[in-house]
Amino acid sequence: MNETIQLTRDLGFLRLGAAIPTLQVADVDANVAAITEIIGKARNEGVQVLVFPEMALTGYTIGDLVQQQALLARAAEGLARMAGESAGSAMVIIVGLPLVVDQKVFNCAAVTSAGRLLGVVPKTLLPTYKEFYESRWFSPGPDARATTIDLADQQVPFGTDILFKLRGIAPAVIGVELCEDLWVPLAPHEHQALAGATVLVNLSASNEILGKADWRRTMVLSESGRCIAAQCYVSSGIGESSNDIVFGGHAFIAENGTLLNESRRLSPGSQLIISDIDLDRLAHDRRTNTSFRDASRQARTFRTVETAIEDVPAGKLRRTLDPHPFVPADPARRAERCREIFSMQVAAMAKKLEGAGSDKLVLGVSGGLDSTLALLVAVKTMDFLALPRQNVYTFTLPGFGTTRRTRGNATRLCQALGVVFEKVNITRSCAALFKDLNHTCEEDVVFENVQARNRTAFLFNKANAVKGIVLGTGDLTEVALGWCTFSGDHLSHYHVNTSVPKTLVRFLVRWVADEEVAGSAAQKVLYDVLDTPISPELLRPKQGQIVQKSEDTIGPVELADFYLYPFIRFGMRPARILYLANEARKQGLFDGEYTLEDLHRWLKSFIGRFFANQFKRTCLPEGPKVGSVSLSPRGDWRMPSDARANLWLADLEEMYLRIRDAQGGV
Repeated sequence: MNETIQLTRDLGFLRLGAAIPTLQVADVDANVAAITEIIGKARNEGVQVLVFPEMALTGYTIGDLVQQQALLARAAEGLARMAGESAGSAMVIIVGLPLVVDQKVFNCAAVTSAGRLLGVVPKTLLPTYKEFYESRWFSPGPDARATTIDLADQQVPFGTDILFKLRGIAPAVIGVELCEDLWVPLAPHEHQALAGATVLVNLSASNEILGKADWRRTMVLSESGRCIAAQCYVSSGIGESSNDIVFGGHAFIAENGTLLNESRRLSPGSQLIISDIDLDRLAHDRRTNTSFRDASRQARTFRTVETAIEDVPAGKLRRTLDPHPFVPADPARRAERCREIFSMQVAAMAKKLEGAGSDKLVLGVSGGLDSTLALLVAVKTMDFLALPRQNVYTFTLPGFGTTRRTRGNATRLCQALGVVFEKVNITRSCAALFKDLNHTCEEDVVFENVQARNRTAFLFNKANAVKGIVLGTGDLTEVALGWCTFSGDHLSHYHVNTSVPKTLVRFLVRWVADEEVAGSAAQKVLYDVLDTPISPELLRPKQGQIVQKSEDTIGPVELADFYLYPFIRFGMRPARILYLANEARKQGLFDGEYTLEDLHRWLKSFIGRFFANQFKRTCLPEGPKVGSVSLSPRGDWRMPSDARANLWLADLEEMYLRIRDAQGGV
């Protein structure tokens, strides 16, 4: 097999570059040389689409010189030379220059590839206010009568109605606009996006004033999100004239509201920033966003110019890989996220109590992470509603697998939080059931599930007795993997952690320990809960220690969550998930140490478990959605419980073998 894995064809990424060359005002030859040098660097980096600033061939600040025939002719010649020197590469290059069409001067973006001029897009809106004076020199794009022009001995499409499609890559369509076009309502890029453009580029010459950089950043991020697109914005550097204003050389690459890369402003040299755009993610979100689909009915008609691009071997991705996609890496953002999620859980719980006509909560507390978070939410909900904490009825229900450590932590935490607490040993009632079932008490699935269902039955019956509702404790990761007992811990009146993944549960508990109960007796208990192995404790301990560790069966939870997020959020193929996981592994980004075989084994397990356990999710109790991934059968996720996983497993196996062969079996 040993076939090279390609960045675009196999993985769905497009390598996008934004270039800010050193610039000499009105010196076309010097500017062509600077641009050509960056093109060479970009080619060496595998860039597939490269964007330069507005009027990059002449400089934006040429003023009345733009009417000089010598400069206009030299700009056209410079474009022809630049295109010719890039003839050996199928990189798409977009550069700004002034052009004469219909005896008018237009501020244009020329799109080239492999020595061919693909099209020219004139600027639609001309700023003529404050420091800007473009209507003195240029005509707006809609004023052009010509739809094709003679340029560099070619017939070239011309107009504001052109999109550029990369042949053979279904989601890759480029829309081009210039500077002011971005800053207005009903901007050209919005119409381009509705017509199918997924890569929106803006060639700009935006001067620097205080606060403007933040506004640019906000606009680019916002527009990329609203248009479900990648957006590349690149503005002229300090080589522009500083007679009355100064240019800083600001460039961004954003994707669907997320900033991927940003240049340094006011830098003395040329700059090239590069990011890999995830075209498959964009295509997925456009398919699933019905509002975007409905809005696209209003799309304008565009001409489409097709061109091929060179694919590049998939080496190190030029984008940040997040090994824990549910948990922000930045401590400040993580704390903010935890505060927001915890508050959402509390608000949801308060409303559920109101709707149920109850003011009491019942839950089992095991001394593990999930039940601890549910308990913390329950207590905070009572504080929120100005109700006594004694309205929370907690029970530790030790069975055959319960250890002294978890039982002790459950006891101390409930006492520290001031809730009603009781210990009820379920081994006797379980033994009676084993007798009725003619079961020998061997450690099999019956042995485990009798305990889980016995606990659930007790909690529901106790809720009837106190006129309360049962609070479920399982998390999103367990819901995805089916790591719960059907009609056991699978059931509750309300599943407060249902859309919180296990990796985030841990950080939420730590956040409460550090921010909400710091210095109290509860804080010390929470720290020990965080250090306790994840376990359902349904098998007998050995020498008082937990032997049934969840991660031995379902895999490391950080891998489960790494697989879960793109699988649900972006509909990502297992092949891509494995590739990205392996890249994260090679970069040492995971907390644990894994081999390629580990990643493959646990992803295969994840897929099998996810498909096999849909029947549990189909009748999942209600619970609040707090993030972008949810498996609620009433909201985000609907699938038949008898669907087969063969297609997904085959996709995984093919990529596994290709990566293994490429790594020499490592």
